[in-house]
Amino acid sequence: MSVLQVGPVSVGSPVVLAPMAGVTNPPFRKLCREAGVEGLPVGAAPAVPGSHAPAGLYVTEMVTSRALVERTPETMRLIAADPDEPVRSVQLYGVDPATVAAAVRILVEEDRADHVDLNFGCPVPKVTRKGGGAALPWKRDLFAAIVTAAVGAARAASAGRDHEVPVTVKMRMGIDEDHLTYLDAGRLAERAGVAAVALHARTAAQHYSGQARWAAVARLKEAVRSVPVLGNGDVWSAEDALEMMRVTGCDGVVVGRGCQGRPWLFTDLVAASHGAARRVTPGLGEVAAVVRRHAELMVAHFGEEGRALREMRKHMAWYLKGYVAGGQARHDLGLVSSRAELDERLAALDLDQPYPGAAAEGPRGRAGSPRQPHLPDGWLTSQDVDEAVRGVLTEAELAVSGG
Repeated sequence: MSVLQVGPVSVGSPVVLAPMAGVTNPPFRKLCREAGVEGLPVGAAPAVPGSHAPAGLYVTEMVTSRALVERTPETMRLIAADPDEPVRSVQLYGVDPATVAAAVRILVEEDRADHVDLNFGCPVPKVTRKGGGAALPWKRDLFAAIVTAAVGAARAASAGRDHEVPVTVKMRMGIDEDHLTYLDAGRLAERAGVAAVALHARTAAQHYSGQARWAAVARLKEAVRSVPVLGNGDVWSAEDALEMMRVTGCDGVVVGRGCQGRPWLFTDLVAASHGAARRVTPGLGEVAAVVRRHAELMVAHFGEEGRALREMRKHMAWYLKGYVAGGQARHDLGLVSSRAELDERLAALDLDQPYPGAAAEGPRGRAGSPRQPHLPDGWLTSQDVDEAVRGVLTEAELAVSGG
């Protein structure tokens, strides 16, 4: 792998942590980023805030543009950066060019981000039924308007800074097999001035099921020539990352579900990007130590032990994948409500277990099954925005989710 250049931001290890709702908050990003640093070769250049990310990019959870403009408390928490983050990457979602532009201006003018990513890949019904996420690129004029507005706002708001804040796009192949959008969207984004384009090689209809079609990443790389193209989908190991880049020619990889319960995967990914064979193989005792630290970071972030431990529950099954723990222990860890309870339940495990190999790797979480995307009425009739569609989009912007 080579250095990834995202506008003025130099990414010394071309690996990116994908935004994941309820997962990639500051504590988890910190664990992944620290793991990535462990994979750097001895003597690697130190991080330079705002311009150099030697161990990859680590992106926030998706936040809605409207909620950011309205400064809802939860949204401001979601975009909060760790002081040690060399490059603060924030992902925005929106369906109105003016609102997205206003959100970008806040991030740049108030020095809250060094990189802004636009979400056009979310497949969940509450997003697509309002014309957002993976549904939006079908409306080519709207897609182009949003991206152009975001890039323009970032450039204008960057005046006076030592570097321009780059805007990137993350998208899917399209709505379904009959409504693919990624090639047109990639070209439109390139013309609008984005610094990179990332493709999750599935359609919205696939959700997370089946296999990612890396051939689509290769086609996008052929279509988009002047900016980096990143591949996303089914990268479960460093070997997968290397193979994706080999077969598609993409400039870097975006990793989501593969690191759930495995923040140390970024050590492997960064090491592999520098030609090293280092791979982290933690025994259960080492995993338990990471879980405990994750919980401490969560408490510090949320400022409330009860909420922090409730947020930790979803991570437990991911951390324990492949290890012998027993159904009752897994169940109990999925209900922890305090650090004392967490310590007690971790201590009851056989912490001398060695790394279980392949059993701890590969797909994690629920992939689900293909499903018919939920779309606004008449959405597929035309690729242009009409008055009916404008009404739907107005409702979508007003439906503030808080991030």
